[in-house]
Amino acid sequence: MISSRNEALKIVRENVANERIVLHMIAVSAIMKALARHFGEDEKTWELVGLLHDIDYEKTKNDPARHGLEAEEILKGKISEEILRAIKSHNFENTGVNPESRMEKALIAADAVSGLIIASALVMPHKKLEEVRVETLEKKFKQKDFARNVSRERILFCEQIGLPKDKFFEIALNALKEISGELGL
Repeated sequence: MISSRNEALKIVRENVANERIVLHMIAVSAIMKALARHFGEDEKTWELVGLLHDIDYEKTKNDPARHGLEAEEILKGKISEEILRAIKSHNFENTGVNPESRMEKALIAADAVSGLIIASALVMPHKKLEEVRVETLEKKFKQKDFARNVSRERILFCEQIGLPKDKFFEIALNALKEISGELGL
């Protein structure tokens, strides 16, 4: 069983060659850990969900119906059923595993908001997360032509776990600022 972030990162690096995808997974794991802290949930479990959620992305990018299911094959016996279910449910449109728990819904929102935050940092004068504010995210969220691939509907899953959008933006942004060095932003 994977019991630490380092073990999970090792398995991620064995399965994901694209560094941008690895950094995305690290970003989502930081947001998930911060959300767990906010809700008084198990930070280690939530962090692992975020870190492992796209482990099969390179293998399934041309077959989205397999995304999450392939991850199950890679991770079976290495993580809990709870984590596997969350990973499968973040692609519920294709896997048929509907998100039910707070952690599952949080993963969907965290996955999407990480893209909005990173895209916002990249248009800042110095391309740094420290320049991004919650107000920046609110404005960019409303601009449908900004970060077009970021699903606003998925970000709004935050409301299903009891977080207003601005509070969710604050938690997620602060989480990424804490690891800005690791992200190179």
